[in-house]
Amino acid sequence: MSRLQYKLTPMVAEHLDEIAELEKQCFSMPWTAEMLREELFNPTASFIVAESREGHVLGYAGLHAVLDEGYISNIAVREDCRRQGVAGALLEAFCRFGAAHLSFLTLEVRESNEAAIGLYEKHGFSVVGRRKDYYDKPKEDAILMTREFERDE
Repeated sequence: MSRLQYKLTPMVAEHLDEIAELEKQCFSMPWTAEMLREELFNPTASFIVAESREGHVLGYAGLHAVLDEGYISNIAVREDCRRQGVAGALLEAFCRFGAAHLSFLTLEVRESNEAAIGLYEKHGFSVVGRRKDYYDKPKEDAILMTREFERDE
């Protein structure tokens, strides 16, 4: 099996239709192309894309940063590209940003999403709480996870 080739690049308007389609495949309450388009102009948002050599979206992730706090809003990877390091590369990019600029990164994840929870733990996130019935379709709790950064450097 050949290694999946991709590059991380900032999200641009040309990515929006593919990302909106990926949202539909990955989430029961997907963001629309219009919602994603608004993020292009949000000064607190940063969205990155894992893009194939042919320019197709393999995965993407979104971060919102306010002052020294970061919130990872989305991480999604095409099903045929999972378990090949794409989500880890997207997450690691945000962790490097966090280490340089933030006090912490936080996110929530469905309690049944064991693969994602394992990925977040591998990247230094810890469970800090739970939001009861946070998700719909199906109704499910969210696990809150946070990674703190040392700010003395």
